[in-house]
Amino acid sequence: MKVTSASIVNGQIHDKHGKHGALKNENGMPTCSLPFKIEDAPAGTVSYALVLEDKDAFPVSGGFSWIHWTAADIIRTELFENESQSATDFVQGLNSWTSMQGGSQSKELSRYYGGMAPPDAPHLYELHVFALDTKLGLKNGFLMNDLYKQMDGHILAQYTLKGTYKN
Repeated sequence: MKVTSASIVNGQIHDKHGKHGALKNENGMPTCSLPFKIEDAPAGTVSYALVLEDKDAFPVSGGFSWIHWTAADIIRTELFENESQSATDFVQGLNSWTSMQGGSQSKELSRYYGGMAPPDAPHLYELHVFALDTKLGLKNGFLMNDLYKQMDGHILAQYTLKGTYKN
C-alpha cells in the first residue's frame, strides 16, 4: 500500500494546511485538511482509518504527541483538500486542540482536522493510514485510543506519509 499527497512536495507540507494558510476556525486554528490518495491496498480492504500526528510537539506539549486529525470508516481511496470540514461519508475523532495545551477548544470544533502550528521550529508530521478488513462503527468525536482498540486485529496494511511544516 502507498499513500501520496499533492500537498507534500519534496517533503514539505504546503502552507495552506497550517498556521500560514487562510482557512481557520473561529479560534484561529487551521482547518484546511491534507488531500491524499491511497494506492495498491491489499485484497480484502473494507475501509481505511487515519491518524495525523506531530511527535516533534513533545517539548512544547508537555511530553505528548500532538494529534491533528483522526478519521475512520473511510471507504474511498482519495480524500480531497479541506474535505474534513464537509465530508459526511466517514467519521472523525477529536484532535489535540480540545486539550488544555490546545486551549480547550470545544469538542464540536475539535472533531475535524486541526492544522499545523509549530511554535518553536519546523515539525515533522506523520500521516498514518491503515487498510482495514472491516468498518469500525465509531461515532464522530471518538478518541484516538478507541480507534486503536477497534483496529486491533483488523489492520491489513499501513503506510506512513511524512512531511515537514515550517514554523
